[in-house]
Amino acid sequence: MATTVEPAKAVTQPKMINLTIEGRPVSVPEGMSILEAAKHAGVLIPHYCYHPGLPVAGVCRMCLVEVEKAPKLAPSCATTVAEGQVVHVHSAQSREARKGVLEMLLINHPLDCPICDQSGECELQDYTFQEGRQDSRYQEPKRFNPVEDFGGDVLYVPNRCILCTRCVRFMDDVAHDTVLNVSERGDRAVIGKFEGKDLTHPWAGNVVDLCPVGALLSKDFLNKARSWDVTRTASVCPGCSQGCSMTVETRDNMVVRLRPRPNDSVNEYFMCDYGRLNYRWMNRQDRIEAPMIRRDNALAATDWETAIPAAAQALKGKRVYVAASPNLSNEALFLLSRLVKLNGGAGGFAVETGPEAPLPGVEDLALRADRAANGKGAELLGFVRGDSSLAGMQNGDVLIVAQDELTLIRDGELARASAVIVIGAILPEIARHAMVVLPTANCTEEEGTFTNLRGRVQRFMQAKAAPGMARPTWWVLSDLLAALGEKTGYFLPSEAFGALAAAHPHFAGMTYDSLGMRGLPVIQHQLPGVGGTA
Repeated sequence: MATTVEPAKAVTQPKMINLTIEGRPVSVPEGMSILEAAKHAGVLIPHYCYHPGLPVAGVCRMCLVEVEKAPKLAPSCATTVAEGQVVHVHSAQSREARKGVLEMLLINHPLDCPICDQSGECELQDYTFQEGRQDSRYQEPKRFNPVEDFGGDVLYVPNRCILCTRCVRFMDDVAHDTVLNVSERGDRAVIGKFEGKDLTHPWAGNVVDLCPVGALLSKDFLNKARSWDVTRTASVCPGCSQGCSMTVETRDNMVVRLRPRPNDSVNEYFMCDYGRLNYRWMNRQDRIEAPMIRRDNALAATDWETAIPAAAQALKGKRVYVAASPNLSNEALFLLSRLVKLNGGAGGFAVETGPEAPLPGVEDLALRADRAANGKGAELLGFVRGDSSLAGMQNGDVLIVAQDELTLIRDGELARASAVIVIGAILPEIARHAMVVLPTANCTEEEGTFTNLRGRVQRFMQAKAAPGMARPTWWVLSDLLAALGEKTGYFLPSEAFGALAAAHPHFAGMTYDSLGMRGLPVIQHQLPGVGGTA
């Protein structure tokens, strides 16, 4: 019997709506709000309660705009676009309305900007400076409420709260954990907790990012730095295989805060507490700062010109086994795989695991059980996952330890190696009898790519300088391959990635430019089970 093949369904294009915002014509999909449409026109409508990752509430009345032929001002966050609409954001009527809203919000707001952690990135500051009154007409004493510990990493300062309810809606509609509410009414209203509950949810730290003022604060970041003191760098969270896009904030060459970076294909606008607070290892002080070689049964510091040839000499004519880290970049793993093939060896890795914690309101977003950023990339590049990093090592192999913490090692496994070469940022205690040590940067000190559990390849950027003589991992491995007679000549991580894309069909056609800062999926037909929309 003949098999009938169902024809592919045509993709329906959304109906486009044409309107004018602040004199600028714009065409947007039907159903979009005026506030979002204004972004397409390059116009920012002031707002507080609205956030693209939360349900619309329309309670702050800050985004009021004038729509021609409408009887009154319209809240742009809750008003959908219509054909032929003419919208005025900065008309006299709109500005006067926003000035009144700002005056009301500032009635009981304390004048503590100099000591507020949000100062410099506070939307109340920004809009007051832009559109608020020059002075206050309020003469009565301001109300005062003490600071409250909301549990987890969150402090609540009710005096600064503008009751935008972003935190309440996040916990209700995204985290699906009803913890917060608006208690009392009128001028006594504050954000409250339900009895017996607090913000210990694994994703609760996002309420700090969502708060537009300094009402919700991170205990971890409290009084650490001001917004103008930190340098911000786009990166990828190495905390688990989800690979959330994040921003690394540094001060004086130290990581002080990690925050989510919007990416609709991976984590939308959110980041789990485990990822955002797991950064202290990035600032470890017990780093290897210079190459070392073994002399007189002890490791002695040397220079790169001596260490690289010594490592190459130890590898020549020997089978190599690489104990790789699943937190290494794709570029480093690619060069390690070339080293394995050159010497006819093998490579393996083990992944630390933990409980999974999904964010119910966002599809396919969770703190994953695999606590490593690039386990999928390691598998694609030929490394074997096992219970131990040394599961595939044979007697007499030269062991390359390409990780900072050599864990999950069985008794006697390390003794089977004829020599040990350590390539990493930290010298593992178990590998202190290494023949050669080559210091490398960690993922905040170099540039590269990770592949998440869905096969999406994303770039991370260098956020701070590596200590001493430490070099990026791909650079060290490129020099080592060159010393073994292999043709490399990579002077940039993009060149190493280009060689990876040329050599492996999963990454074919990818470049740093095509990846951008949101990433691309690996080629799906080459990898069963890997989705392209992760």
